[in-house]
Amino acid sequence: MVARERSPDLLTAREPDDGRGRRQVRVLAVVLLLNLLVAAAKILYGFASGAISILSDGVHSLADSASNVVALVGVRAAERPADSSHPYGHRKFETLAAVAILVFLLVTLVHVVEAASARLIAPQPAAVTPLSFVVMVGTLVVNVLVVRYESRAGRALRSEVLLADAEHTSSDVLTSLAVIGALVGVALGFPILDPVVALAVAVFIGRAVYRIGRQASDVLADRAVLDPESIRRVVMSVPEVVGCHEIRTRGSADHAFLDLHVWFRAEMRLDEAHGLSHRVKQHLMSSFPALRDVIIHIEPPPDAARRQA
Repeated sequence: MVARERSPDLLTAREPDDGRGRRQVRVLAVVLLLNLLVAAAKILYGFASGAISILSDGVHSLADSASNVVALVGVRAAERPADSSHPYGHRKFETLAAVAILVFLLVTLVHVVEAASARLIAPQPAAVTPLSFVVMVGTLVVNVLVVRYESRAGRALRSEVLLADAEHTSSDVLTSLAVIGALVGVALGFPILDPVVALAVAVFIGRAVYRIGRQASDVLADRAVLDPESIRRVVMSVPEVVGCHEIRTRGSADHAFLDLHVWFRAEMRLDEAHGLSHRVKQHLMSSFPALRDVIIHIEPPPDAARRQA
């Protein structure tokens, strides 16, 4: 038997918070504007100076901007309520947006490796001037502010896509530091550092690809998101519950679904078992705010548990 009736309190699946989607869109719009400014500054100066490290870093920032656009689309889709075609809601569109960010990172990675390799094979001098450091330090400051702003918003909203995008932008901070170091080396007479650091940029991008890919695969592969033992303790704290097993969770950190088998006394009437299952569900959803719905399979206890009851 499965207990899944609707009722006016916490027993029903929680609907997405419309305000959450609007706040995510607002954050992404601000980040998109800043990333476009950073990318334009680096790319224009990279072409003008011939510094492949700056140009590659600018392409990386441009990928940030493109991923912001994808994230905006994903968030708008994810905030739509559940319907007959998507009974579990649309929140996985956020995860798909994170996967799209990963694809942009991979494209950037290929571009950086190709450009740096070509410069190593056919070296070309890069012009390093005080303006080079002004551009890089200025964009570095902007990137640091963007990461702090987006990470704080992502944690507050428990948003996969904001945290993934902040992770993407954080790689820009590391690459900008590496590029500044390369410019110092080129100015001191070591031009080889320009393409070498461009390859280091590829390492930073690869690191971000791995982290975002791991997080997205956990959601898409339905990895457990809540500790089964914690769930068991909450269930067993409800009087008259004999036991539980087959505890399964899936979803994301802020949008999880739970199903489990709960044992009630074999002699309990159907209406009593039904009411008790709703008390268990209410207790679970109160204890774990990330839960959006709970499906309880009502069962009599196995022989050993029945003898102990």
